[in-house]
Amino acid sequence: MLQSVNRQAQAGRLANQTNEESITMGLFTKDIKTMDDLFLHQLRDIYYAEKQITKALPEMIKNASDQQLKQGFQTHLRETETHVKRLDQVFELLGKKASGVDCPAIDGIIDEAEEVTGEVENKNVLDAALIAAAQAVEHYEMTRYGTLIAWAKQLGHSNVVPLLNQTLEEEKATDQKLTTMAEAQVNRKAA
Repeated sequence: MLQSVNRQAQAGRLANQTNEESITMGLFTKDIKTMDDLFLHQLRDIYYAEKQITKALPEMIKNASDQQLKQGFQTHLRETETHVKRLDQVFELLGKKASGVDCPAIDGIIDEAEEVTGEVENKNVLDAALIAAAQAVEHYEMTRYGTLIAWAKQLGHSNVVPLLNQTLEEEKATDQKLTTMAEAQVNRKAA
């Protein structure tokens, strides 16, 4: 939490620099001039996020003690690897090179999850914390994919909508499975 507050303070200082052209805050870069630029930036944002998630999930699998949760994370790791491949297809369909941009939001969500789970000793409570962290990630991804779908439609990129929508539906399904798992067993064991 303290690291998050420090990052927010640092971000505020960067935003208030006197040289307005040097602001390097995500969406507010001077390279975004059109809606297509914004769409591409957000696509690169989620590409980076998916790759970071593939790096974080093995640790979550290792830390989970509930076998159903562990299996769910393993399944989602495979899905996330597919999401990256699907995004590669989206970039290709758009005639763009697949690449990511730093995403402070997903980095912060993952950092917070690592911080919180690192402080939990009780395995049942840790499982509940892992679900909460995973759902924070899922909700971030759902907002990004939903926005990208709306923008793709508006910009005439209808050829990428089915790929983005397939991933959005998988993210929603994962979120629902996590909710069901938490409510049916994990939260009760942790309480």
